[in-house]
Amino acid sequence: MSARGETILWLAQRASAAVLALCVMVHLVTIVFAVQGGLSAAEILGRTRGSVVGLVFYATFVIAAAVHAPIGLRATLGEWLGWRGASRDVALVLFAIGLAVLGLRAVAGVFGGAA
Repeated sequence: MSARGETILWLAQRASAAVLALCVMVHLVTIVFAVQGGLSAAEILGRTRGSVVGLVFYATFVIAAAVHAPIGLRATLGEWLGWRGASRDVALVLFAIGLAVLGLRAVAGVFGGAA
């Protein structure tokens, strides 16, 4: 991969890490708030149905993870296993697509009815 491509991946991983850090903090605060409020899992899920804000937030969370994880795995696979080249990159693109699809299906399941 070209130096420009490597730079873009580096920037994408750092940007997605920043988004993930914010999402994790908001997610944990939300959990603590809900649990301290005495809400059950069923009540929480009942409140999430149709929430556009929740849908957008968690979709952003999923996309950030689908960008971040494969880039990190790319470096790890190269360093630990010596796997480099197009086959690794294709496998990781497929992995990213899988993460995004499965994560967005979960988000749709929890926040369905928002559209």
